[in-house]
Amino acid sequence: MDLSQKLDKFKQQQQRCHASLSIINATRAPSVTTKPQQYAPAPRPAMAKPSAPAPTVRFSDDTARLQKMHAVRKSAVGSQMKDVIELLYRTRKALTATQINDATYVDIAGNTAVFESLRNNPKVRFDGRFFSYKPTHNVTGKDGLLALIADFRDGIPVKEVEDAYPTALKSSGDIYLLSGEQDMVFPTDPRSRLDLDSELKKLFYEIKLPKDMLDIEKDLRRNGEKPVTDTAKRRAAAEIFGKPSKPKKSKKKQRGMTSRTRITNIHLPGLFELPMDTKDFI
Repeated sequence: MDLSQKLDKFKQQQQRCHASLSIINATRAPSVTTKPQQYAPAPRPAMAKPSAPAPTVRFSDDTARLQKMHAVRKSAVGSQMKDVIELLYRTRKALTATQINDATYVDIAGNTAVFESLRNNPKVRFDGRFFSYKPTHNVTGKDGLLALIADFRDGIPVKEVEDAYPTALKSSGDIYLLSGEQDMVFPTDPRSRLDLDSELKKLFYEIKLPKDMLDIEKDLRRNGEKPVTDTAKRRAAAEIFGKPSKPKKSKKKQRGMTSRTRITNIHLPGLFELPMDTKDFI
């Protein structure tokens, strides 16, 4: 190969190299006509208004309730039962263990001793879910209460009436309350109320009772009754041994007739001017 052929071959190699370099530069460098991409700045979020801080619940705010709950649940079983029975008696509603816990803090579900004591208590009724008060007499409403009293012609204790139905019958004229060692309620029989003639009332007030106990004792013996006292013997002993001194009693304010005054002859209303509170019952 002569010199001219070698030179032509070298020129061809240079041309191929220049072409390769041009292709490489075109792929790496950005195009002259292409504008660089511009990015718009992202909008800044609006400033949110600061919200009010949530109120914090401090332990001290609930201290009284927690102390009460702790005291109730640490108390004796009898004390917790008393709280539950008083609630059932007052409301006369069927309550669940949760409702009783909310009202009294007595945890029946979590205390086996309290649960068993209530379940076996004669004044508590438990149907498997609800607890309710069990009165001695099952009465609902005023009519049922009057029917119960009417069944006891010899009287029924006030405690049993209040236990059956916690209500008040005032000035109804349907029942009477008589006080004694045990307050009793009696039904009213309309047939026993009599209208007295004015002449009979006049004779009643004109009867004069003896003022001296000796005369009263004589009248009792005359009618075949034995006096409890012996005034003649007591006076004779006082003359011999002297009259014993009696301790001074403090003066008490006289009270008029009230609902707790023992009344007799209630079937003769014309003989007495009874105030209205004598018919306040229960």
